[in-house]
Amino acid sequence: KTYPNVNNIGIATIKTASADLLAQVAIAHTPVSEIDWQRALLFCAFGAMYSGVFQYWYMVNVFKKLFDVDKFTTQPWGDKLKDTEGLKSLAAQTAVDLTVLTLVYLPTFYVFKAGVFSGSADPSVWLSTGLNNYSTNFSKDEFDLIRVWAPADLVIFSVPLYLRLPVRHIVSFVWTAYLSFSRGGH
Repeated sequence: KTYPNVNNIGIATIKTASADLLAQVAIAHTPVSEIDWQRALLFCAFGAMYSGVFQYWYMVNVFKKLFDVDKFTTQPWGDKLKDTEGLKSLAAQTAVDLTVLTLVYLPTFYVFKAGVFSGSADPSVWLSTGLNNYSTNFSKDEFDLIRVWAPADLVIFSVPLYLRLPVRHIVSFVWTAYLSFSRGGH
């Protein structure tokens, strides 16, 4: 409660790294002795920086400035369904988040991935490789992103503010395991 941003960084880092390990061991059936630790590092670093630092900043600080999040989220569910302005705000928050996921999250993931796997110390190589992979995978990634995050965001942006990031971390754990399985390898 005293250091929510530090707490969120810890949760995001552990969650993202754990989701990758789950994808490697349980989904892909990789023996524990053959875990790709470079890939685990990718998800650990990405979880700390994106989910831990950036996501906390924009979902808590920016959204509180753009939207009246407290009024809508503290109402009983029945009242929320009658709150026209609150429902418009819910739709706007969902649209903003889907835009951020599309234009910030996915490219950042691919740039992080290129930074870990490219074998180059040159950030311009990471950027060009990452953006090329983002572009190549865009159609499938965007379809999956909207399919998962649009309904999840409707719930996430409806719960009380103190539950927003914990609920997001639950959905994000499953999403990250999927992303690790489908896009995490070399």
